[in-house]
Amino acid sequence: RHRCPHKPTRIYDNGQQPCLTTEYVEKYPKYSNISPARSLKPKQEYQVHRGKMEGITTFKSDYLPYDTMRRPFRVQEEYKPKTGERELGTTYQKDYNAHKIQPVTLVRPLERKHTMGGKLDTIPTYQDDYRSWEVQRREPSKVDHIYHPPTEKFGNSTTFQDDFAPRELNPRQSYKPPCVAKLSDVPFDSTTSHRTSYIAHQLAPKFVKSKEEYRPNNQPFEDLTTHRNDFKGLAGPLAKSCKPENAKVISNAHFNGVTEFQDRFQPWLVSLPEVRKTKEYIPPLGSMDFNSTSHLDYVKHEISPAVPIRPISNTRITNAPFQGNTTMKEDFKAWDICQQEIIKKQQEIPKPTGKFYDLTTFKSHYIPHQIIPAQSFKPVHVILPNPAHFQDETMYRTEYTPKKQEICPANYPSPPGYVYINTDSHGHKFFRQLTPEFSELNSNQIPKEVAVVS
Repeated sequence: RHRCPHKPTRIYDNGQQPCLTTEYVEKYPKYSNISPARSLKPKQEYQVHRGKMEGITTFKSDYLPYDTMRRPFRVQEEYKPKTGERELGTTYQKDYNAHKIQPVTLVRPLERKHTMGGKLDTIPTYQDDYRSWEVQRREPSKVDHIYHPPTEKFGNSTTFQDDFAPRELNPRQSYKPPCVAKLSDVPFDSTTSHRTSYIAHQLAPKFVKSKEEYRPNNQPFEDLTTHRNDFKGLAGPLAKSCKPENAKVISNAHFNGVTEFQDRFQPWLVSLPEVRKTKEYIPPLGSMDFNSTSHLDYVKHEISPAVPIRPISNTRITNAPFQGNTTMKEDFKAWDICQQEIIKKQQEIPKPTGKFYDLTTFKSHYIPHQIIPAQSFKPVHVILPNPAHFQDETMYRTEYTPKKQEICPANYPSPPGYVYINTDSHGHKFFRQLTPEFSELNSNQIPKEVAVVS
């Protein structure tokens, strides 16, 4: 049962010979006549079809091409309008006769006055016909099923455990080309078809249109408009003003300087805004040409200003005092306004004067009953003690035979009962076991060696 903790690190030399001296090789000899079992599992390889593929499909075999002829083109006839007059009469105009219609009179039902003389019976028919009766509670007919756990132990395996065999996952090899740009060793050729085929031609001189000279008109400018031609001022009296008298509202109360805004909104400290530095103006170089196309082409004309046409004012200056009385002031005179009182409707139902009793029909008719809680049929969760003796015997306890624990001799620096012989290149120390048979061996016989790693 020895497990060698050494790895093939070659601590002594760099030889390529493996260590074949183990307990497994000694006890289990090699059989050359027996070959390993052949695996019947099919290989996961793509099987190439060796036959030749026919390019004929069901579509090609069933649908044969036919020669198609082009559809003849029909020449449209030329439109010729019909001669004669068009009759615009319809059957509706011939058959329909207009009738005089009178407005429909409203048919309203007669007014029915509901008298309130009789006494109202507050008991409805449903309450009078259907009386409530006591309903007895129905007992449940449920059968109690007590769960009895099975006595036998469950040891059946599932179909998944029988059929499934774990295998190692073999990832498929990726045939995707690496996403790396391939650099070319050939120098870049910058010649294009445009550079080779393009021929530079000399441009023709640009056409410049000659500027026409302005010729002023010899005729005088007619500034007569339709308003001046049609409008003529007529003399007439001035319109009387109907504006009411502008009476000032004056109060003798002393003005208090504190307002609601000053009382609620108190001033608070406000930080000054940051001053943004303006960039220094740098005037452009050179002189500026202020001439424009309108300034160069415009010709100034000498035109006299238009004379405003105003109506003739018949203003008469008199020393008589101004009479400010109007029909509005004489007919509509101001009078004192009093606030109108609230119009309250008289109460038809008189207010009660006695003491209010807060006793309702529910309080007077309700009879309290003692509440009886429903009985619970749930089984009590109590573990009942079993008087029988617990059998804790198992197959392991009955069939197990204790064995003597042997210590691996490799745990000792110098194992007892063994003699050191040599050390190989892997660091394995070989010892020889001291047995009574060793003394009886001749010098020509080879003693048994046991490999022990210290």
